[in-house]
Amino acid sequence: MEPRKYDNPEQSLTTTLGTTLGADAIPLDTPASDDARRAVREPVPGEEQYVGRSGPGPKIMAADTLEGDDIVNTAGDKLGELEHIMIDVPSGRVAYAVLSFGGFLGMGDKLFAIPWRALQIDPPNHRFILDVDKETLESAPGFDKDHWPSMADEQWAREIHTHYKANPYWD
Repeated sequence: MEPRKYDNPEQSLTTTLGTTLGADAIPLDTPASDDARRAVREPVPGEEQYVGRSGPGPKIMAADTLEGDDIVNTAGDKLGELEHIMIDVPSGRVAYAVLSFGGFLGMGDKLFAIPWRALQIDPPNHRFILDVDKETLESAPGFDKDHWPSMADEQWAREIHTHYKANPYWD
């Protein structure tokens, strides 16, 4: 099905990675159509726990549905929340998750770039697991919302991957 142009200025829009990269916007209240991406369907066996999320399950999900999910360590201690998912646009790969730690109501949060490969998704609990203790996280290179590192700097990226014992996503 050919995507249709957005032509109703009164209708709310949802912004997705696709629209950020130049695809057509998808109205929130799209009428029923034969577009399979918009179809309501019953979950297949084993998929029931993912109902309520955009996307069919843990393999393919809308990135914005993951933002705000808790990140915990293997002991179950909350380390922070998933703030952003960073995409390496030329390769089309997820590079990092940005973890928000500390602060109050978004003020004073310290941010950490966590290699995507260092995270394990825990879909039934709507969270991610990072195999580090709080001390390892606190000693990691962090940044604040107004002073982001150059995530395209290969030396910085290698240091981050080494800190979390994760293979670089580009290897």
